[in-house]
Amino acid sequence: MSKHKDKAKKPSLPYAERPYRPGIGLVLVNAQGLVFVAQRVDTPGDAWQFPQGGIDEGEDPRATALREMKEEIGTDKAEIMAESADWIGYDLPPDIADKVWKGKYRGQKQKWFLARFTGTDSDIDLDTEHPEFCRWRWMDLAETPGLIVGFKRPLYEAVVAEFLPLVREMARRS
Repeated sequence: MSKHKDKAKKPSLPYAERPYRPGIGLVLVNAQGLVFVAQRVDTPGDAWQFPQGGIDEGEDPRATALREMKEEIGTDKAEIMAESADWIGYDLPPDIADKVWKGKYRGQKQKWFLARFTGTDSDIDLDTEHPEFCRWRWMDLAETPGLIVGFKRPLYEAVVAEFLPLVREMARRS
């Protein structure tokens, strides 16, 4: 046994000076006009979210959206229909920001995509190489802000405001 205790590395920058991690978010819509949400394996309580993830250096955000979808829910059977007009951000609470991403970021700025799911429910497989979700379901987009962790709620409200008219139009055409 080592005489030295492992000490958590302190973030290199104070919280307010940290940059935002570039990422994407994906609103996946089925033929009935419902959206995919999943429950994270590492978040206590009944918090649900859309697939999302970080953009690798030099990676196109649209390509990231399909890659993250495949990595997180086992399929990339989707067609991107729309992209958010702007990057939408959120701040992590400081105590969480010190732990996540080694304390390098204060939150994320994300480009959001709306995609039509072209597969079937059986194509969705949460048992991926690095599982992030334990359960999933389809639901009405307008209800999603109430299911997300509190610090991401304003971001989800912005995504819903931008994409809800498009989702309703997609459902009418199906």
